[in-house]
Formats: sequence, structure tokens, C-alpha cells
Amino acid sequence: MRKYANFDEPARARNLVLQGVRAVDPERNLDQVLDLHIRDGMLSVAPKEIPADADVLDLRGHIVTPGWFDLHVHLREPGGEVAETILSGCQAAMNGGFTGVACMPNTEPPLDDAGRVRWVMEKAAPLPVDLHVVAAATRGREGRQLVEMSELVELGVRAFSDDGKPIADTAVLRHALEYANMLGARIFEHADDPDLSVGGAMNEGEWSTRLGLPGIPAVSETLDVLRCILVARYAGAAVHICHVSTKESVEWIRWAKQQGIRVTAEVCPHHLLLTEERCREFDTDFKMNPPLRSEEDRQTCLKGLADGTLDAYCTDHAPHAWEAKAQEFDVAPFGVVGLETALGLAFTHLVGRHLDLKAMIERVVYAPRRILSQPLPAIATGEPANLTIIDPEGSWTVRPDEFRSKSRNTPFKGWELTGRARGIVNRGFAVIKEV
Repeated sequence: MRKYANFDEPARARNLVLQGVRAVDPERNLDQVLDLHIRDGMLSVAPKEIPADADVLDLRGHIVTPGWFDLHVHLREPGGEVAETILSGCQAAMNGGFTGVACMPNTEPPLDDAGRVRWVMEKAAPLPVDLHVVAAATRGREGRQLVEMSELVELGVRAFSDDGKPIADTAVLRHALEYANMLGARIFEHADDPDLSVGGAMNEGEWSTRLGLPGIPAVSETLDVLRCILVARYAGAAVHICHVSTKESVEWIRWAKQQGIRVTAEVCPHHLLLTEERCREFDTDFKMNPPLRSEEDRQTCLKGLADGTLDAYCTDHAPHAWEAKAQEFDVAPFGVVGLETALGLAFTHLVGRHLDLKAMIERVVYAPRRILSQPLPAIATGEPANLTIIDPEGSWTVRPDEFRSKSRNTPFKGWELTGRARGIVNRGFAVIKEV
């Protein structure tokens, strides 16, 4: 067992049996306790006999699903390596049970040309985590000139975004949607009206007034959501709304889907489980963009995730060095880490309460990959092993000093969770933690 627990030098899955697992793959109508044999990274489901020379891991009581995918992470490299690197971010993904991530382009310099995107891809290539680059939509993320989308699509890019800020010029947004659509890609929009949100530190409302902090009104997000929906309908293009946080945003996205408009959306654990009241202690680990909203917003986001209005469950993993977060609330940077807590939060607070395991797998395995036009992993004989291993009864406490991420800025520190990632198998590697 010990040979598979090394994050720094993951073991090759050459001849490995996961014994007695509950394998759940809704796309294959599979929900069964069985053995999985992995030989040279390829799967054999319920083998007739276990090879005598195989490494057999007794995982009775564990769940194995196709590999989880985080549609929205920030890996900070290049330029922000003090907070995170491609290596540390991918190790955090492994620790959290993710076999794939989509990384955002707001690095320094931004990922707005083929050379930079290729460099990131090459850095990630030896790792057991599939890394998909979301390239910048405009040069320098300045919202004026589109990047060379066709060249980037040839590299494998399937999404473009100026994440961290919206494409504020509606004419540029329209052209971005049209060009991305022609290339089989889509635009990821950080929905915000910057004229309304400028200078804000938390949700605008009763608590921002009580705390004397500048507010970010919910309408700043919803206005841009509606703008994207209408422009996407006009252009006949697909648009993806990042980190939805408001009731009205969910309602407009639901309406758009009913009209047949090609819109998808994502939501993060912090917007599902926390509200603006958590800012009352001025703890900057509760400062993110979009900010924590009202209880009504939270409940509507939960319903949106449950009924599929919000397609994907993702983290918006945004690491920051401790000294950056150790500032006054109104000047500290936005963002929280999430790769290592998302699965535990899902099993503790979402699965069985708001949606079943099958629906959660749809939100975190299939939908993210469909949005990026990627093949879906499957638990089936002859398929590459791309698996997330889950201990559904594993109780643990969120301790940031145990993270593989270089940063510790989580709003969930000290939370008691039930359900934990035990490991992953992907790209011919296995990383499976000891109990």
C-alpha cells in the first residue's frame, strides 16, 4: 500500500487490483460492488480471476467513480509561484480526488498566446492530472483585442476567458462568442458589471452596512449574466457563466435554458454553504469574488445545482500567500482554495441532502468535460483507468497545514467532514493514500 501513497513520485499502475469497491458510473448504468484490475493503466472490470502477481488493495466500503474534474482553478504559474505552482496545484487536485482541472489564464504574464499556453501544457504533461488550459479571450486580458483563437484551439484549448474580470465591451464579447463558436470552443465569463462592483469588498446589503465595508451588489453579476445570455442568443453561440452566486442569475440561466439558448454555468462550494454573515469577523478567508451572498441566494444556488440549472460543481481554487491575505479586509485579495475540500464538502452537505450521488457525478465528472468538449472517462473493460477513489464514511477535520497546496486560505478550516478522497488513478499512475 505504501508504494502508492507518494504524491511526489506517483507509482505506475502496472498491475493493480482495487478489491471490493462500489463502482458507480451512471453513463454505463453501473452501480455494483466488484473488483477493478488495472494493468498498465487500462481497466478490466470484475476480472474472472485476480492475477497472482498483482498488487491487491482491499478497498471494501469505498466508492470508485470516473475521475472528478474541476472546471475552474487558478494555478498562479507563471508569476505567482509563491502562492501555487502547476506541480503543487496538481498535487492538491490529487489529494482532493480530482483527475482533471481547467486552469484560468490570469497569470503574470497572462496565458494569451500559443507559447505561454504550450509552456503550461508541457509543465503539466508528466503529472497524473489532466490539465486543460482556459486561455485568455483578449490580449493581456484587457478586453480589447481578441487572442489568436484558431492557433490556440489547434493546441487543444477549448475555452477562453478573461477571468478575474468580464469582457466588458459588449462588441468584443459578441465577436469573442462568434469566433469561439466557429472553432468549437466557448467563452467563460466572469459575470460582473465593473462600474457597479468597483471598490467593493463583500456583498452589498445589511452586513456590509453593519461592518462598514464597501459592497458589491448582486445586480452587478446578474446584469452581466443577462447580457451574456442575450448576446449568446443573438450570436447563436455557447457561453459559460463562471461561479454563479445570486438568485436572479440562477433564474435567468434557467429561463435561458428553457428558451434553448446555449448557456452553461457553474457554482462553488462556498456559495452553496456560506453566506455574507461569515464576514463579520473580518477574516479574509471569507473574501472572494463574487462574494458570499444572502441566505436566499445560497438556497437558490443549491436548488439550481440540484435541478441542473447550474451544470457544474467547481472550486474556483484561488490560492494566496498568507501575507497577502493577512491584510485588512477591504484591501486583501479575493479568493479561497478549494481543491482539497470540495469532495468532502459535497459528501457531507450535498449528496443525500440536495442531490443523489448519480447527480453529483454528472455535475463533477461529465458536465465539466462536456463543456470543454472532452471525452468522458468510463468504468469499463478496455478503457483507460481514470478514477476517483472515495471513502464515504471517512471522518476528518479540515486542517490547512495538511494541504498539498502551497496556500492555506480556506473558509472551511476546522470543519468536521464525512467523506474523503482516498486517491486517484489516471494517466497510468495511481496515488492512493494510506488510512
